[in-house]
Amino acid sequence: MPTITIIGGGITGLATAYQLLRQRPHLQVTVLEKEAEVAQHQTGHNSGVIHSGIYYAPGSLKAQNCIRGYHQLIEFCEEHQVPYELCGKIIVATTEAELPRLQALYERGPQNGLEGIKWLTAAEITQHEPHVKGIAGIHVPQTGIVDYKTVAKKLQVSIEKMGGKVLTGQQVVKIQSVDNQQVIYTTKLQTTTDLLINCAGLYCDKIAAMAGLQPEVQIIPFRGEYWLVKPDKEHLIRHLVYPVPDPAFPFLGVHFTRMVGGGLEAGPNAVLAFRREGYTRTAFKGSEFWETLRWPGLRSIVARYWRTGMGEMYRSWSKAAFTKALQKLVPDIREDDLLPGGAGVRAQACSKDGKLLDDFYIQEQPYAIHLLNAPSPAATSCLSIGQTLAEMAIGKLDHSLPRI
Repeated sequence: MPTITIIGGGITGLATAYQLLRQRPHLQVTVLEKEAEVAQHQTGHNSGVIHSGIYYAPGSLKAQNCIRGYHQLIEFCEEHQVPYELCGKIIVATTEAELPRLQALYERGPQNGLEGIKWLTAAEITQHEPHVKGIAGIHVPQTGIVDYKTVAKKLQVSIEKMGGKVLTGQQVVKIQSVDNQQVIYTTKLQTTTDLLINCAGLYCDKIAAMAGLQPEVQIIPFRGEYWLVKPDKEHLIRHLVYPVPDPAFPFLGVHFTRMVGGGLEAGPNAVLAFRREGYTRTAFKGSEFWETLRWPGLRSIVARYWRTGMGEMYRSWSKAAFTKALQKLVPDIREDDLLPGGAGVRAQACSKDGKLLDDFYIQEQPYAIHLLNAPSPAATSCLSIGQTLAEMAIGKLDHSLPRI
């Protein structure tokens, strides 16, 4: 029986295994995860937003997978009793210069299949969010919140019920190609597989290199830091509130996000991390930071974005500066209203010429598939990305092995 091994027990790796077993129940599917539990990195450190798809260029992989994945995620949550809420969000313009970009988003929504989007005047913004100030806005009813770590654990349970395996504590250290099969060595075992699927997130480029691929991109880690709004000030936000994003920079800016389990987050910023799993300001790993500095594309990024980067770094160290950024949306927020929150690290693929890839990105080998860029909205899109990767994998098996 054909075997498929997926490296990476985050939400995309688990969703891929889930979709493979749904399409071909008799496949032998194994997920290898280096941590003691699944969903310990990007999946477990994100803001828990179910994205609607309004931001993404029509026809892009992000747009296609976000819209399809949105509906698949809702269905999965309903079926597996995962708590979620479609609370809606408002995207707010605070300056005249942002109005053309807000208008472009408003027009893009229907192109991506969204319904019920509403343009808001300044007065209408306050009807939805009394403490938010802006000159215009968009209300997006489809946006929601969920705990993606819970989704990931439900996926793990489903995979195991369908006969798949999720093996934790299995850090991959070597991959060899032998007789059209992939031999994978972890810290604990050696296994042979007909097809490898790389969903290793922050280390996906390194896994690709182990498999003999020379990736056209390198992962640059960006840390996003959050503050928690004190419980007695959570009333300042009813839904989710976002600024108009800068199209030249692939981050959405600091915003306010309600959490499905209660509480209100503010953030994140976006600062260069000094290691791939650098969740604190002082987290440092010399070898990884040197790899980042040596990558040719980083110099182009610094040349283009150094002012933005310095501002993000300043906000990382200055609570007052972070508060000032939030006050553009909610003037009533005060520095004392914020408590230290968590942080996540975004695995951002960067080309050698300094382009920060905005879309999902996949590279293939005859017996391997590598997901090399899957930032937000990958969690929302996970079941759709998983379906895409599953279909690609089955296509490879059907052409290279006896039909299953």
